[in-house]
Amino acid sequence: MTVFKLQDYDDHEQISFCRDPETGLSAIIAVHSTALGPAVGGCRMWTYETDELALVDALRLSRGMTYKNALAGLPFGGGKAVIMGNAQTQKTPELFKAFGNYMNRLNGSYITAEDVGITTTDMAIVNQVTDHVAGLEGKSGDPSPFTARGTYQGIKAAIKHKFGRDDLTGVKVSVQGVGHVGYYLCELLHNDGVELVVSDVNQESLDRVVSEFNAKVVAIDEIYSADVDVYSPCALGATINDQTIDQFKCKIIAGAANNQLAEDRHGEELQKRGILYCPDYVINAGGIINISFEADYHKEDADTKVDEIYQTLSKIFERSDNEGATTNSIADKMARDIIKRARRTA
Repeated sequence: MTVFKLQDYDDHEQISFCRDPETGLSAIIAVHSTALGPAVGGCRMWTYETDELALVDALRLSRGMTYKNALAGLPFGGGKAVIMGNAQTQKTPELFKAFGNYMNRLNGSYITAEDVGITTTDMAIVNQVTDHVAGLEGKSGDPSPFTARGTYQGIKAAIKHKFGRDDLTGVKVSVQGVGHVGYYLCELLHNDGVELVVSDVNQESLDRVVSEFNAKVVAIDEIYSADVDVYSPCALGATINDQTIDQFKCKIIAGAANNQLAEDRHGEELQKRGILYCPDYVINAGGIINISFEADYHKEDADTKVDEIYQTLSKIFERSDNEGATTNSIADKMARDIIKRARRTA
């Protein structure tokens, strides 16, 4: 494996491979950029089939965090950590402390937080050995409701741009993954009169949204072809790919998952089909925006900043229409321009 020649290596500033045999820790920390400030991004725990897949995930996610923080107007760079392992069976306090010790070796260039497979309780254990942790209970807390709020605002912006309407009553939205973020998103959409179609691997999560929000459940592989206005991926990434793209009946894709496009070219395929795509790192920035207020936390200020995602996406949609370029390429360009300006003035 040649790291520097990987397609997803994007001049990352630092990649750390972390291994502690005593605790079973195998992790990768990727720092993409610190041009705007310390690299901030969550840590996820996942069972990867190969080390290379874990590395690619860390590379893609860390770059996404750089762009996410830039377009959200935050004083952060982008980084991400992945811990290889089963989050249901392999977590121990010793493992998270070992991860925290590796965090200290980066001297604050990377600040971690919870992500897929990781809870605020896990991060509290990491915080016992390092101060380079954000999103802790008692501070900004669980970022999931804020990620959902931003995604909800993004769906509203997309509905306005595509259909010219503000009222969501009767709009049909399919939500793939109804765990933490997906649940809160379903709640917001349900309160606005949206008809929900959902899928998830967890039956308990499905039962909850059916009971509380009258959602209709479809099989995992049927969510892509559901007859809806909006497809909202809120689980893992790369669900927009060669196998799924011809199945979509939706006119909008707007979800909280990271790395939704398996490849950048899939953004072009969506555009050809008349499907409006909300770039993932723009629409799902609510969680990191909330964390940015942690030093002097006021929820109302965080909510106001999260709601600006509506305006940011509206600008991207307008530029996409005017320039004939895909929404994901427009967002990338806007983010890179912000980072270039920061480097010139550093």
